[in-house]
Amino acid sequence: MKHTRVKDLLAATTYGVEVEVKGWVKTFRNNQFISINDGSGIHNLQIVVDFANTDERLLKRITTGAAIAVRGTFLESQGKGQRVEVNATEITILGDSDPEKFPLQPKKHSLEFLREIAHLRFRTNTFNAIFKVRNALAFAVNQFFYDKGFVYLHTPIITGSDAEGAGEMFQITTLDLNNLPKQDDGSINYKEDFFGKATNLTVSGQLNGELGAMGLGNIYTFGPTFRAENSNTTRHLAEFWMIEPEMAFYELQDNMDLAEELLKYVIRFAMQQCPEELEFLKARLLDEEKQKPQQDRSEMDLISKLQFCIDQEFVRITYTEAIDILKASKPNQKKQFSYVIDQWGADLQSEHERYLVEKHFKKPVILSDYPAEIKAFYMRQNEPDAQGRKTVAAMDILFPGIGEMVGGSQREERFDRLTERMEEMGVPAHDLEWFLDTRRFGTAPHSGFGLGFERLVLFVTGMSNIRDVIPFPRYPKNADF
Repeated sequence: MKHTRVKDLLAATTYGVEVEVKGWVKTFRNNQFISINDGSGIHNLQIVVDFANTDERLLKRITTGAAIAVRGTFLESQGKGQRVEVNATEITILGDSDPEKFPLQPKKHSLEFLREIAHLRFRTNTFNAIFKVRNALAFAVNQFFYDKGFVYLHTPIITGSDAEGAGEMFQITTLDLNNLPKQDDGSINYKEDFFGKATNLTVSGQLNGELGAMGLGNIYTFGPTFRAENSNTTRHLAEFWMIEPEMAFYELQDNMDLAEELLKYVIRFAMQQCPEELEFLKARLLDEEKQKPQQDRSEMDLISKLQFCIDQEFVRITYTEAIDILKASKPNQKKQFSYVIDQWGADLQSEHERYLVEKHFKKPVILSDYPAEIKAFYMRQNEPDAQGRKTVAAMDILFPGIGEMVGGSQREERFDRLTERMEEMGVPAHDLEWFLDTRRFGTAPHSGFGLGFERLVLFVTGMSNIRDVIPFPRYPKNADF
């Protein structure tokens, strides 16, 4: 007999049939009622045991965490709390679980504790829901771009360039660290390394993506990226996934339009595909919010917040307009911001971004035209404004509770302007000759953006720590599992 998944049985309406179901024991009450789950959904199935006619040695092995196979009759439940159940005629233990050692006993566990046993936390309802939503969002991303005719480009994870110019990269090498080959000046001789040069894990697929866009038209990358920032916050990971489309013949407004459309599409898809999971996460968040002071609680529940973002047109303002709003705001004038805004050119912090979204506009916001000094070399330079201030055609999308969700720009397609900017910022042109060739041979306006996938999952699930929305988080001093 083929076994039936728990989620399918919970939805079934044909009673009196023989079924086989397999899963892990969640609870076993009164030697009579087993609650099992096979990971197919967040709801459990009740198994009714004829304990009087069941071997006592078998009953003792039915413990929380054990894997079992059950054959029996599928029935409408006569008891309260469940619609259906299975009357067991045969129970087989597939895998024992020592109740003295199994760490996930049927009680509430803190998220901090569950991070320590990340290999087992998939068995909890919370993480079942989170990773079902993550799965739906990942599928939706690929579906969105496929339907629009984009090419999915796999850009390299090992790279010899630093796309961001940040320098916070993980170096990779096959050299003997205890006996490094040196040059005459004492520096490491990377010519003896595997690739014959210094290489790192990528911080972004963007530069390679631009190469693809300048021949294929519209491409996107969706893969792991790495930052060696010594940052122990609830918003940062050392290894995370990025969605990075690059589009030929797109200008800044086209870029904004695509990013807004993508965000609305994937959120809507998750709401349609994961209603039970999101209802569970909504209830979890409401329970968590009860522990906070009233002024710190969200004005909307999780599902209302998601629907709000789908329904609203994102507000579009320039950086200069945002600075004027922030300078005049009460938190700024009363010096309640940790970083007070006193002049044009300030690099906006999360507190400023959230004020614009959550307090001032109460809508998602797209900020554009940032000061050139605080942005990367590849962003297209605008003409100076009336005050002679230099800006670039950059844009960020800001979301409630998160701050920056998307960062992007129109790329600088003019060879002379790009090389001048690289020289100003100390970016070595000789290392990026392949990149500059796209400006030498048939250059054209093009744009792109980056969307941190974990930040998106964080927003849609309502979780507060980014380490809880990736299966095995990597952060300073932690590379377990």
